[in-house]
Amino acid sequence: MIILGIETTCDETGAAILQMKNGRITILSNVVASSAPLQAKYGGVIPEQAAREQIRSIIPVIDAAISNFKFQISNLNAIAVSQGPGLIGSLLVGVETAKTLSLIWKKPLIPVNHLIGHFYANWIERESSVKSQESSEKKSRLSTLATSHLPQFPCLGLLVSGGHTDLVLFTNHGKYKYLGGTRDDAAGECFDKCARLLGLPYPGGPEISKLAEKGKDIYKLPRPMINDGWDFSFSGLKTAVASTFKESKPTLKVECNLAASIEAAIVDVLVIKTIRAAQKYKVEQIIVAGGVAANEKLVRKLKVQSEKLKVKLHNPPPNLCTDNAAMIAAAAFFQKPIADPLKLQADPNLSLAS
Repeated sequence: MIILGIETTCDETGAAILQMKNGRITILSNVVASSAPLQAKYGGVIPEQAAREQIRSIIPVIDAAISNFKFQISNLNAIAVSQGPGLIGSLLVGVETAKTLSLIWKKPLIPVNHLIGHFYANWIERESSVKSQESSEKKSRLSTLATSHLPQFPCLGLLVSGGHTDLVLFTNHGKYKYLGGTRDDAAGECFDKCARLLGLPYPGGPEISKLAEKGKDIYKLPRPMINDGWDFSFSGLKTAVASTFKESKPTLKVECNLAASIEAAIVDVLVIKTIRAAQKYKVEQIIVAGGVAANEKLVRKLKVQSEKLKVKLHNPPPNLCTDNAAMIAAAAFFQKPIADPLKLQADPNLSLAS
C-alpha cells in the first residue's frame, strides 16, 4: 500500500510518499518547505504570513515529492492530510488541496490528527528499504527483525512540541487513553519564550540547548507540577526565568548557566512524570514524539531512566521530530478513509482528549 501524506498545520509545508509492505513502513519520498527563516525575523510564527507561504509552496512541494520518486499516480492507494490541530489558515491550505486531489485522482482521503501523527514517526523504518540484490530469505529475516523493533502495545506516549505536552496510554492502533497535558505553556513554548527573554533567535529550543552545553545548572528554578498528576504547566518556570535574568548581570556566562538551568528544569519535569506514568500503568515501552523530542538531553535522561525500569524507549530521528508529512502518511496506514472527501473540514481545535 502506498500513501501520499500532506502536512500544513503551522509554518511547514510537507508532502511525503510512504509504502507499507510486510508490516514495514518506509519513506519513498519526503519533502518539507519551511518558512521558519522568515518567521524568525519576527520572533515567532505570524499565522497569516505562514498561510500565504504555504499557498505558494503546496503544489511545488507535492510535485517535488512525486518527481523525486518518479511516482505514478496510478500506484497511489490513498491521500492523507493533517486535519488539525493547528493554524486555521495553514490547515485550510492542506485540507482543501488534499480534497481536490482526492476528487481529481479518485483516491480515498484519510484525515489524520496531527498530534497522533507525531507518534507514528516511531513506526517509520530508519532505512528506506532492503537492498534489491539481497536474497528473498535475507529480506524476510530483515523484515521480521525490523518489525520487532517497532513500538509494541501497550505503550506510553510522551508528546512534546511547541504547542503541546501530553501523556497518552496506547493500547492499540486507534485506541488510547489521554492521561494529561499542558494547562498553559507547553514545553516547546516555554523554551521559545525563555529564549526570547535571553535575546536568542527563534526557534528558541535549539538555541537554549547550544548555550546550555557551555553552562551549568546552578540556578534553582522551579519544576512546576512535577509531583501533581499527569498535567503539565510551564508558565511559572518562564516567570521564574524572567525574574532571575532581571536580577542577574547579563554576561555570556550568566546566559549559559541560565540556559542550562532552563533545560534541566524542563527535562526533569518531562522525564520524572513520564517514568512515573510508565511505572503506574506497567508499560514496557515508551514512545516520544514532537519537536522537543530532538532535544539530546531529554532523550539521554529518558533512556537512562527507562533502562533502569527495563522499559524500551522509542524516539524518532531529529528530521522526523519536527512537523513533516511522512508521519501523517504513517499514521494513515492504521486509519480508515472518510466516506465523502467533500465533507472533511479543517479543525484547529482538534485534540487528543476529545
